[in-house]
Amino acid sequence: MQKNGVLVWSRRILIAAVGLLLLTVAAAWLYLRGSLAQLEGSRQTAGMETTASVARDEHGVPLISGGSRGDVAYATGFVHAQERFFQMDLLRRVSAGELSELFGERALPLDKSHRLHRFRARAELALQSMSPADRAILDRYVSGVNDGLNALSAKPFEYALVGLPPRAWAPADTMLVIWAMYFDLQGSQEPRELARGWFKEHATDEQRAFLAPESTPWDAPLDAQAIAAADVVIPAAPPVWWGKPKAADAPAPTKVAAAEFLNTVGSNNWAVSGTRSDTGAAIIADDMHLGISLPTIWYRAALQFPDGKGGQRRMVGVTLPGAPLVVVGSNGKVAWGFTNSYGDYMDFIALDSDASKPGQVRTQAGWETPVLHEETILVKGAPATKLAVRDTSLGPIREAMGRSYALHWTAHLPGAVNFNLARMESADTLDQALTVAATLGVPAQNFVGGDDKGNIGWTIAGPLPRRAPAGVASTYPMSADDVAGVWQGWLSPAEYPKVVNPATGHLATANSRQLAGDGAALIGDGGFDLGARTHQVRDDLAALGTKTDVQKVYAIGLDDRALFLTAWRERAVATLDAKAVEGNPQRKEALALLKDGWSGKASVDSVGYRITRGFMYAVYDIVYENANAELATIDPKASMAAVSSRWPVVLARLLDQQPAGWLPPQYADWQALQVAAMDRVIKDLTKDGQPLSAATWGQRNTATSAHPMASAIPVLGKYLKVAPDMLPGDQHMPRVSGPNFGQSERLTVSPGHEEQGIFNMPAGQSGHPLSPYFLDGRMDWITGRASPLLPGAAQHTLTFVK
Repeated sequence: MQKNGVLVWSRRILIAAVGLLLLTVAAAWLYLRGSLAQLEGSRQTAGMETTASVARDEHGVPLISGGSRGDVAYATGFVHAQERFFQMDLLRRVSAGELSELFGERALPLDKSHRLHRFRARAELALQSMSPADRAILDRYVSGVNDGLNALSAKPFEYALVGLPPRAWAPADTMLVIWAMYFDLQGSQEPRELARGWFKEHATDEQRAFLAPESTPWDAPLDAQAIAAADVVIPAAPPVWWGKPKAADAPAPTKVAAAEFLNTVGSNNWAVSGTRSDTGAAIIADDMHLGISLPTIWYRAALQFPDGKGGQRRMVGVTLPGAPLVVVGSNGKVAWGFTNSYGDYMDFIALDSDASKPGQVRTQAGWETPVLHEETILVKGAPATKLAVRDTSLGPIREAMGRSYALHWTAHLPGAVNFNLARMESADTLDQALTVAATLGVPAQNFVGGDDKGNIGWTIAGPLPRRAPAGVASTYPMSADDVAGVWQGWLSPAEYPKVVNPATGHLATANSRQLAGDGAALIGDGGFDLGARTHQVRDDLAALGTKTDVQKVYAIGLDDRALFLTAWRERAVATLDAKAVEGNPQRKEALALLKDGWSGKASVDSVGYRITRGFMYAVYDIVYENANAELATIDPKASMAAVSSRWPVVLARLLDQQPAGWLPPQYADWQALQVAAMDRVIKDLTKDGQPLSAATWGQRNTATSAHPMASAIPVLGKYLKVAPDMLPGDQHMPRVSGPNFGQSERLTVSPGHEEQGIFNMPAGQSGHPLSPYFLDGRMDWITGRASPLLPGAAQHTLTFVK
């Protein structure tokens, strides 16, 4: 009897446990379902001027239309909040330095570094200078965001995981979202400036001119075929740190170039004029390269509203969740795209002190007492942290390399963030668009635009400081006496450099030096890319011939030919000569793969490409190992690659000319150094016991994008990650791609002919893993398949009425 009783109770306990588990799973499922966006129905909404609707197609892409611009802003905010609120929350928190409130002490270092800039306080000031019309649009958007959040049956699932409720959206938060892009697009300038400061102190003028040239033959400026090469000789001797192994007690560099995606930047935009298009209108293409995560950074949309002239204005392109404007796209008359300009927009100014003037520092304006701000950082699960920020007339003070520096950054100045992108909605001509571009409050971008009459042009979009001609001097930390560090407001739109309707009938930028002429000094060099991508895009455009169309212009973004690495492959083959491969089967196999496993592209099945790429970076690691170890102690992101992205051209020249004075003493000759580099590559590619022949580029270049909360819920984590797809493409070619970096969107459009437009991006519209729109369209992005830019027929319609 007793045994039967135990069995009965065991069964009851098991049944109860299973039932409890099923109830828990059901509750979690219902909770997740409750945080899905509302797709259909009608909502009575306070504050509506007329009505608005959100008509989603089969991919979740909406046409958001309304009887007024304010009503469309409201509906846009509602949609953004319902599908992307957690992403919006992270954007405002990352710029304000408020992530620790959600994630605890692990986010504190990042919060401290970002809170130094006090962007939330600056956002409140920016609101005070907004025009009434802009503020009205912003306020309607904010209302839509908060109503969209509150209309969810359950709050976004991420907040259940962090254990905190979402905080309502405020007007300042939209400004912070724009400031978040300053960190994303110009944040690398800070470690670059510090790296160049160390470099200046540890190299002669002649060594710096050689190791960090201002241009290379790969540059493809907009105003010339090439940039005249400076007559820079190889100095007789290198810096003392050159080619030395790092000290035994030095920390390892945070990234070993041969194994990492170091110095990978991206973003391309290009234009073809109406003289070469099949419709007579310009063709604009844009693929902004950013970190790839889930959800993707952009939210696709078409916005339609009265144009004030008795007609309708339709905007189509991408929006940034957190703001109500189309960032890149077409308004039917003008189309435009952005790439990061990498101009010189940040200076480190060394501050003098004097014992007779306690508490004061000397800036360019003289002696001043920094204003002390005490910032309070809320930390989940721990006491709040206080951070003292000392602010000068030049910017906040940062301690580095044993000195106090004022961090002088365009992002700190009035006008750095504004709502002027809204003016692009009413631009009817390229000239109008170029004028608007120069007034934008965004991180300074290369703006390439074109209109329905066929005109194309380039300028800088965003604030450019008015400064004394600086040349290379301003790319290093400066003293308070350097005139190059004096800024006197912003340039006026009339002073901005422009290139309009070039004789070639095309324009292209890709993060490299834009100009060969005088206008280059207005931009400066804040870390330009090498130029090989721009060079390849420009040549691809020329190859299209006298007449082309949207499909052919779009295809340029899929070009993964390894033109830049071809010469490095030849060096790698020459390295593995008869002497090198004799008695060494691995080197012999590497040689065969370089010859037979080279497709001429960064294709997923190419072993030769991966070996070639690794060889170039292994040479970099050998000669810069000691310097990079030193730089890592100054800033984790400081490196010789940050000092100059042109290092591959410098190293190529050394390997080709082989000056005896630059050969590191541990090598018998330059051939021995290159063999050592190749051995490093072989060791890395076979370290897990796999054969060298299996080390394809796709094996290394495999997608790893994930939702920020993927690691927090291991059971569901696999649903918050992309499949480990092998990705073609790499840096130094139009199709830039890495495991979690690449083309965040591909857009090609001819204004007035949007029905021919092409678009794809690496994930879908929704940030919710249960939504059918979570990864919708990803395969188009992976394969490069051209999908329509305009939303298709409505499958779901949500309306807002008074």
